[in-house]
Amino acid sequence: MKVSVIGTGYVGLVSGTCFAEIGHDVTCIDIDPKKIQILEDGKSPIYEPGLEELLQRNIKSNRLKFSTSYDSVKTAKSIFLAVGTPSSDDGSANLNYLKDAALCVAKEMSDGAIIVIKSTVPVGTCEMIRDLVSKNTDKKFHIVNNPEFLKEGTAVDDFMRPDRVVIGHSDQFAADAMSELYAPLVRQGNPIFMMSNLSAEMTKYAANCFLATKISFINEIAKLCDLAGADINEVREGIGSDRRIGSHFLYPGPGYGGSCFPKDVKALMYTAKENGMTLKVVEATEEVNEEQKKRMFEKIMSYYGDVKGKTFTFWGVAFKANTDDIRETSAITMAKELVAAGAKVNYYDPEASDNFEKLMSSLEGMSEGTKRFDNKYDALTNSDGLVTMTEWREFTSPDFEEIKTRLNKAVIFDSRNLYKTEKVLESGFDYFAIGKRISRS
Repeated sequence: MKVSVIGTGYVGLVSGTCFAEIGHDVTCIDIDPKKIQILEDGKSPIYEPGLEELLQRNIKSNRLKFSTSYDSVKTAKSIFLAVGTPSSDDGSANLNYLKDAALCVAKEMSDGAIIVIKSTVPVGTCEMIRDLVSKNTDKKFHIVNNPEFLKEGTAVDDFMRPDRVVIGHSDQFAADAMSELYAPLVRQGNPIFMMSNLSAEMTKYAANCFLATKISFINEIAKLCDLAGADINEVREGIGSDRRIGSHFLYPGPGYGGSCFPKDVKALMYTAKENGMTLKVVEATEEVNEEQKKRMFEKIMSYYGDVKGKTFTFWGVAFKANTDDIRETSAITMAKELVAAGAKVNYYDPEASDNFEKLMSSLEGMSEGTKRFDNKYDALTNSDGLVTMTEWREFTSPDFEEIKTRLNKAVIFDSRNLYKTEKVLESGFDYFAIGKRISRS
C-alpha cells in the first residue's frame, strides 16, 4: 500500500519506518528541510533503540522516502497525520499543526483517500477535521482514528508486536483498508479493535491517564511508606501480584514526564470541563506528580539544611531510560530547585545530555548553575551527593568505592530505587530512596 506520513516526530518517524519494514511504500513528509536532509542521510534525529538500523535498511530498499513536498499524497491510499498536539496555556491540545496538515492534504489527495489521524487528539477532533477537509475539497475521502500506544525506548518493538491496534472509523471500506495495512503485525492473534471515531479518541486519553494514575498512586503510597516505616518494594510486590492490579507502572520514582502523559492528562481534564464535569482522580494524578518531582529535593534539604555553595551530581536527565527525550523530565524541576537554593548541578546522561544542555542554556540562571560531563564518575568529583534521576542500565551496578572517592560526602539520593539498601549502607554511604525502609545505626 502507498502510505504518506505527515510529520517526522517520534510517532510519525517510528510509524513510517515500521510500515516500510513490513513492505509498504512510505513517504514521510516534514516542513523542516534540515530534518529531512538528516533522514535522507540515514540518520535518526531522535534516539530510539533499533530505529536507525530500520531507517537505513528501508531507505536502501527504496521503500522509505522523505520529502518537504506533499506530492506523494496524490497517489497515497492512506495518509497519516502524525503532527504534534502540544498543550496550550489552558491545558487544551493545540490542534493548529493538525489543521494545517489536513488543509495541505485536502489540496493534494486523490479521490477516495483515507485520512488517518495518528496524533493524540481530543474527543470530537475527527468531526472537526472531517468538516475542515470537506470545505476544502470536492473529493470523497474517509476519516480514521488510529491512536498510537508506543513506549519511548521500546517503540519499534511496540509497533511491530502491538498489544492491540485501535481503529476508529465510520465506514467499512476504511475499516477493511486498515485491517489490510496492519495484517502483518497481528498474525500472532493480537486484536484489532474496531470502534467509533469518538471512542478511539477517548481510548487513547483514557489509557494514558490510567497509566499516569498508577504512577502517581504508587508514588503517594511510597511517601506514606517513608512516614510510616513500611517498605515500598515489599508493598509493590504484595499488590502487584494481584492480577486485577498487575505490576506494570507500579515502580516509585521522581514522577512521570515525557511527551505524552503530562499533556494528555491536561487535555483530558480540559475535555471534561468542556463537558461540564471534573475528573477528580485525574486532577489528583497531576497534583501528586508535580509534588513528586520535588520529593528528592525535599530529602536533600532535610539532610543538609542549607545547600548554598554545594554541588550535586545527576546520573541521568532523560525522563526515562533508552531515550534522549527530556520533555517534562523531573531533572528539570530538580535542577531548578537546587540552583534556586544556591547549589550547582553536574549531570551526565548517555544520550540526553545534548538536549538538556540546550535547555539549560535557554533558561535564566541555569546555564551558570549546571554543568555537563561526558563521564559519570568525572561528574562526581568534588560533588556533595549523587542523585540518580534516570534508570539507565549503566547506573545499576556502579563502583561504590569509586563513587565514595569522588564525592566530598558519601551520600546517595536514589530517586529510582536502583540500589540494594544493604549494599549501599555496607559501603559506607548515607542513603535516601523513594519509600524504602532504611535502617541506620
